[in-house]
Amino acid sequence: MIQRIQTVFLFLLMVAMVLVMLFPIWQQVDPGQVQLMTLTAWSLTTVDVTSQEVIASESKVMVIGILALVSIGLAAFSIFSYKNRGKQMMINMFNSLAMVVNVGFIVYFTYSANADFNPQVNGAFVLGFWAIFAALVMNMLANRFIKKDENLVRSVDRIR
Repeated sequence: MIQRIQTVFLFLLMVAMVLVMLFPIWQQVDPGQVQLMTLTAWSLTTVDVTSQEVIASESKVMVIGILALVSIGLAAFSIFSYKNRGKQMMINMFNSLAMVVNVGFIVYFTYSANADFNPQVNGAFVLGFWAIFAALVMNMLANRFIKKDENLVRSVDRIR
């Protein structure tokens, strides 16, 4: 049944992962306030603040966007796997794993970019980074309610 509460949580997970793909994840300004480095789900760019000219752009970070798409796909698949709650919980477990791996890649890319750009000062994690944690919480809540449904069905079967 698509109208269950876990469907709402899985939908909110999908929205949060779309935010990861659309908004910056990490930003840092160099000591001279001349250059801005921004990590998004698709690229790591360095921009001259005064002229808004792109100085450098790397696309090796596309794995962040790809993992966000995988998480969206897994959540959508989980929504329509409502007839098999065990399978649904397994899909959500893999989705949690994909999101944790995504956080790992983000931390790796930010620390390596920080070491090259300005190692004295840490950059700031922005909306795209925190949306992943919101998605993880939504996934956890969805799993909790799926488990609750499973326990309810088992208790009703036991009464018969």
